[in-house]
Amino acid sequence: MSRIVVKVGSNVLTRDDGKLDVTRMSAIVDQIVWLKKNGHEIILVSSGAMACGRNELKVENKLDSVEQRQLFSALGQVKLIGLYYDLFREFNIHVGQVLTMKESFSTRGEYLNQRACMNVMLKNDVIPIVNENDTVSVTELMFTDNDELSGLIASMMDCDTLIILSNVDGIYNGDPKEPHTRVIPMVNYDRDLDEYIQETKSGFGRGGMITKTRIARKVAEEGVRVIIANGKTENILVDLITHPQETMHTEFRPNPNPTSQVKKWIAHSEDFAKGKIHINAKAEEILKGEKAASLLLVGVTSIEGVFEEGDIINVVDDKDKVIAVGRSSYSSEEAIKLIGEHDIKPLIHYDYLYME
Repeated sequence: MSRIVVKVGSNVLTRDDGKLDVTRMSAIVDQIVWLKKNGHEIILVSSGAMACGRNELKVENKLDSVEQRQLFSALGQVKLIGLYYDLFREFNIHVGQVLTMKESFSTRGEYLNQRACMNVMLKNDVIPIVNENDTVSVTELMFTDNDELSGLIASMMDCDTLIILSNVDGIYNGDPKEPHTRVIPMVNYDRDLDEYIQETKSGFGRGGMITKTRIARKVAEEGVRVIIANGKTENILVDLITHPQETMHTEFRPNPNPTSQVKKWIAHSEDFAKGKIHINAKAEEILKGEKAASLLLVGVTSIEGVFEEGDIINVVDDKDKVIAVGRSSYSSEEAIKLIGEHDIKPLIHYDYLYME
């Protein structure tokens, strides 16, 4: 049995006027039911709460962007999960709601708790429907959009495949409006696609194709196959499984040697770092080498921030660019005293070090 995360974006679930497209939502549910009945475990990451909530209430007073998000997502999430409940109930399939926040992944304990929650749902034949809890999320700590959330879920849950349904057919090798431009059908997890990506955002979402490709590459590197396809295409999920060669999409080949579960958590923890570690050129060269290496304090030039043993810290090069994320073996106070020292335990052991 394979395990698949299906991410449905705002642009798939909304019409041009911004209202929820219940017909398309129903069609996607039908396809998910088909996947489930054909031996696949499904986790659904769904946007659409804001679209549901916008038309539920006419607000007389002016609201700022945060207030609008909190109010309309609170109203809309109830309606959204209610619609999913009704649609899946027609097939006698149980669904459960999982609302989460980016900071809920900040510690290993919280990460494992969410993993256990979704595992027990799947074991009891319940489809988890996941969304960010926009009602309480603070802007600075929000996911870029649900692409980032779905990638984290796919990695955390050891999924075989992540399918990102957007309003485009995949990644094009040029401007989609130009003749002879085509969708790139298959790319390796470590291929840089920046030359093909335009810096535009979705109409009703927070992210764009840059976010999708960045997340896709990271998740594929962690051993999960990633597919970007058009959720508005009829029967897209079924076609991707039954005859993928003839179905328009971009697939990211997964890394055949994926990282450990601990490193998967660390890979998505850059935003939660308590400190910043500056290293010299020699240490950078060793870390970027072919052999797995720990970060030793002899290669550290300076340390910023206050952290304790076990906290997440970022490792930066001489241009202040993050090149690695890891779990510290020291407190910042201890580490600062030992900068430059030889023959002591590493600041970050390679088992707890993820290279960006």
